[in-house]
Amino acid sequence: MKPRHTLTLLLLIAPWMLGTATAQSNGSNSSYSRFGLGLLSDQSNSYNRSMGGVSQALRSGNRINFLNPASYAAVDSLTFLFDVGMSVQRTRMVQDGTHVAANNTSFDFVTASFRMRKRLGMTLGFMPYTHIGYTFAQELPIGTDYNTGELITSPASFSGDGGLHEAFIGAGWEPLKGLSIGANVGLLWGNINHSVATAFSQNGATTTTDGSISTYYTASLLTWKGDVGIQYQALLNNTNRLTIGATVGIGHPIHRDASYISATNGGTADTLTVAKAFELPMTYSGGIAWEYAERLLIAADATFERWGACTTPEFDPSSNTYVARTGTYQNRLRFNVGAEYVPGRYERPFKQRINYRVGAFYSTPYLNVNGQDGPKEFGLTAGVGIPITNGWANMNYRNIYCPTYVNVGVQWTHRSASATGFIRENIMMVNVGLTFNERWFMKRKFK
Repeated sequence: MKPRHTLTLLLLIAPWMLGTATAQSNGSNSSYSRFGLGLLSDQSNSYNRSMGGVSQALRSGNRINFLNPASYAAVDSLTFLFDVGMSVQRTRMVQDGTHVAANNTSFDFVTASFRMRKRLGMTLGFMPYTHIGYTFAQELPIGTDYNTGELITSPASFSGDGGLHEAFIGAGWEPLKGLSIGANVGLLWGNINHSVATAFSQNGATTTTDGSISTYYTASLLTWKGDVGIQYQALLNNTNRLTIGATVGIGHPIHRDASYISATNGGTADTLTVAKAFELPMTYSGGIAWEYAERLLIAADATFERWGACTTPEFDPSSNTYVARTGTYQNRLRFNVGAEYVPGRYERPFKQRINYRVGAFYSTPYLNVNGQDGPKEFGLTAGVGIPITNGWANMNYRNIYCPTYVNVGVQWTHRSASATGFIRENIMMVNVGLTFNERWFMKRKFK
């Protein structure tokens, strides 16, 4: 693909992707997204998502790994990389024998990377951080009528939308051979909207008296986000390569207000606000990867997120105040393993150059739900990377085969809490990404 054709396609795709991502909630129809900042997005690109989400020790000159900015130092000097992806998912929710299914599409990421100078690479990106999207109803018995003996219940409807988005710029530098450091700095913004409408029902007939209450929880957030990373790669011999990597995400308070609005039918609304209601956690990640003969790659990661020290807004009925408290979150652990196999990365037959990927992940909850542990997650992944351009006409300065890839992956996730009565979710997702690898910066000679 010629550079001018690639640029035209990027200019057409990027605004549409950014507009779609900002406009939609990226909701999952999960009721768990009504707590905290919402349901955490799976922040990974197409190729490492199919490998269970491993990232910390992945390092390549023709793929973008934005989860460890130290990897940017490996970006090839002659090429421009552009990566974009979306996914489609079907979620099956089960509670007390009741089954509900929902379909969703979501924007995953858009990133671009290039080398600024020798041993220094830069990356730009945009992706969701959390997503909120749900609607459900619940009806609870609250007693009986003293005179008639009729059952009195309180039906309530719950809904929410919004989520947070992240835009970042990062750089990676290799000061010593094999050792690189890097950092991402960006903006995090979005809206959090939850509503609860409560009424009273007697003998099946819902009342619309002044006792009906509508409650709204809202926040508009804007803050910064930063991560620093390090990688070290060692050539053990002619066929074996070992890489280790780590990142630290910087936690801090979010200097924005959250509002609680309560209104009765026919009455006035009461509004309460709390400042600095939310926080981002300190995050620590580390991983290792082993590569054999540029055919087999095996990697593993571990991540610890200190959500337990972060605050979230809560309404205190005893004092009729809206306050920021700890206790809604808990520290989160996540483990990822993955592998990639290429039969013959530099061989001419097409089927030999296809990348085959598998992986798995497990994470503990970051939420407490009604005083109980939130949902744990376990998932399996698989996918392929299909070269779609003539890589031999697009070789880098080392004459290494660097094609453009279509990445297709499938992911099954099981989300459930240990407490009885909680919803169990089984999610089947198909993700598609396109990794442009174009030789833009080569100086051509004409005779």
